[in-house]
Amino acid sequence: MDIETGLVVFRDRAIRRIQHKGEWYFSVVDIVRTLTESPSPRQYWGVLKGRETQLLTICLQLKLPSVDGKFYATDCVNTESAFRLIQSIPSKKAEPFKLWLAQVGYERVEEIQNPELAQKRMRKLYKAKGYSNAWIEKRVRGIAIRDELTDEWKNREVKTAKEFAILTNEISKATFGKTVGEYKEFKSLKKKNQNLRDHMNDWELILTMIGEKATTDITKETDSQGLHECKESANKGGNIAKRTRKDIEGNIGKSIISEENFLPQKKRLKLRK
Repeated sequence: MDIETGLVVFRDRAIRRIQHKGEWYFSVVDIVRTLTESPSPRQYWGVLKGRETQLLTICLQLKLPSVDGKFYATDCVNTESAFRLIQSIPSKKAEPFKLWLAQVGYERVEEIQNPELAQKRMRKLYKAKGYSNAWIEKRVRGIAIRDELTDEWKNREVKTAKEFAILTNEISKATFGKTVGEYKEFKSLKKKNQNLRDHMNDWELILTMIGEKATTDITKETDSQGLHECKESANKGGNIAKRTRKDIEGNIGKSIISEENFLPQKKRLKLRK
C-alpha cells in the first residue's frame, strides 16, 4: 500500500480505491487490468458488462483521479462485489487476488473499529523496510500534518489532484528549491509509485513538516480561498521552511538536502547507470 495516497498494489499493479460510507471501493478498470493484463481494460470491461448486465448492479460511480490529474466518475466495487466481479473474469491470478483483496478489506474493517491499528500497521511496514524508529515517528507525524493541510485545501475550493500537486510543488520549491518531480530525479527515484517522502532524511522530513504546518496556519489566518490565494499561502509557508533550512545550513556548514534514498543497493545502482 502507498501509505499516503491510499493506492494499493498487487504484484506491481496499482489499484485506485476510495472510502465511501465507511468501506473501501476499488476501481473496476484497475481490477480488470490487473487480472487480465489487457492493453485495453476499459474496452474489456465494456464488453464484459454488456454481456453480463447483472454486473452493473454491483457497481457505484465514484470520482477517482485519472492520469491527467482530474477526478472522473468511475465504476467502483466494494470488497464483496469485487469477489463477484472476479468470478466473471478467467484469470490465473484470481485466487491470489482474492486472498489479497480479503486481507485489504478485512484490515479496513479492523481499522474502523480501532483506528490505532492503521498506525501500527504503518509503523510495522516501515520497520520491515529497514527504517529506524526515530525516522518512522517523524514520517507518521508528517502524514498527520499533511492530512490537516489537504483537508484545509479541500474546504477552500481546491478540488482536483492537479491543483493539489501545484500547491505541493509551491511549498517544495520554496523550501528546497525543487519541485517534487525535480526532487525525485535528484534522489534517483524513477518509478511513479516511489513516494519522495519515503526517501527523505530526518532534516528533509522536518523541513517538509514546517513548510506544510506553516502553510496550514497561514491559510487559516488569511482565509485563503481558491487556487490562487492558497498558492500565495503555500509560498509563504515554504519560505518559512526555507529560512529555517538556510539558518541550519549556515550553522553546520553544509547542505541538508541529500541525494541519498532508501532504495535497495541493487536498485540504486541500476537507476544511476
